[in-house]
Amino acid sequence: MCPGRGELPFLFMLIDDITIRVRAGNGGKGSATFNKNLNQYGPVGGSGGEGGDVYIEGSSDLGLLNSFRFKKEFAGENGENGRGQFRDGANGKDLILKVPVGTVVHNLTAKTEQEVVTPGERIRIAKGGRGGRGNFHFRSSTNMSPTRADDGKPGESFSIRFELKLIADVGFIGLPNVGKSSLLNELTNAKSRVANYAFTTLEPNLGVYYELILADIPGLIEGASSGRGLGIKFLRHIERTGVLFHIISAESPDPYADYKVIRKEMERYNASLSRKKEHVFLSKSDMISPAEMKQKINMLKKGGIRAHTLSIHDFKAIEKIKGILGKIIEKKMKP
Repeated sequence: MCPGRGELPFLFMLIDDITIRVRAGNGGKGSATFNKNLNQYGPVGGSGGEGGDVYIEGSSDLGLLNSFRFKKEFAGENGENGRGQFRDGANGKDLILKVPVGTVVHNLTAKTEQEVVTPGERIRIAKGGRGGRGNFHFRSSTNMSPTRADDGKPGESFSIRFELKLIADVGFIGLPNVGKSSLLNELTNAKSRVANYAFTTLEPNLGVYYELILADIPGLIEGASSGRGLGIKFLRHIERTGVLFHIISAESPDPYADYKVIRKEMERYNASLSRKKEHVFLSKSDMISPAEMKQKINMLKKGGIRAHTLSIHDFKAIEKIKGILGKIIEKKMKP
């Protein structure tokens, strides 16, 4: 078991959905030139270089989509033009764009999609243009001095949407303003935004607790699976989360109803989500009396739900959560 915070806790705002434009390099022009050497004749035009391809490469860095926030257009290098004396143009350099593992790459132009699932995996998303042939390639027995040379072909150009489906060890789920961000801050020593109103968290926040990635997933409201509130922006991140911490506010008049709202939306979005390992917590336990807390624990118990009390000001409650996280770490580290 591994109690306490990790040595390198951090948190960042996660960009998880972004659209860019990519263009592979154009092929270089072929050359229509003739031999300049004395008493030597004939076509000697070199061919143009191939345009650089555009690739995406998987990485374990979950914040990589942030690098596309401000720059939206990317291009491979153009191939060089061919020159005389049989000198072909150099090929353009490929462009490699790094994205987090778990990114679905939607080609909006070609209506296709691919997914990056392992670090180091490389997928070509735009092919460079072919270099044009120089006039040397057009010589024949009937035309010893061809003046023809090809232009290079343009590289492929596409609109690309990157959609990250988060791969986290533990996901914090629940209605808005139930204390998910506060718990993440407490466990990872991070500083995510906390306030007493709904939808404080508009993007998933990540924190590291030793070997675990913890995700504070944006709050959800009834109808999210149909696009209400933050909609599937919340739900898609649960698909690849290993364990769920379902957090319910102890201040709620009906915690069981709150629990069912979340479960209902998860099942509507993807029935497999309801089969994930789940721990339920009644948060803000310091805000109500012990008698009222016992009553609400029993309300959940009658519905078949075992819930733990939680307050970030309660040392024992936090230690209990650390114990659960420690067991998750032990399971993760087993070969």
